[in-house]
Amino acid sequence: MATHTGSEGTVKIGSDTLGEIRSYTIESSGETIEDTTIGDAARTYKAGLTTFSATFEVYFDEGDTAQGAVDSGASVTFSVYPEGDGAGDTYYTGSGIVTGRSITASFDGMVEMSLSIQGSGALTETTV
Repeated sequence: MATHTGSEGTVKIGSDTLGEIRSYTIESSGETIEDTTIGDAARTYKAGLTTFSATFEVYFDEGDTAQGAVDSGASVTFSVYPEGDGAGDTYYTGSGIVTGRSITASFDGMVEMSLSIQGSGALTETTV
């Protein structure tokens, strides 16, 4: 089984590569619906709806086309390539709404930007 370092990855917003990435997180979850009835010996459940969200931490770059496409409220499609974008590499694609964009800085640090996206629809896993 292969392992990977974070520096191998890349992220695209639409078809543009997101520059200056520091870190990212994709979180997906699935709801459960209880269907237990009288007489059952244990609770039972059915699979419900799924959801996902993504966050990206980057160094702010006003010239980066992908960073400029992620204003709060914007609808975007993104792809995350954890192991790079070479043939056979796995990646995740989803569409969603930008729910947050914050820019922070300190006098002795870099200007950074944090982006939050609420997924809409399914998150897909594919290979290049």
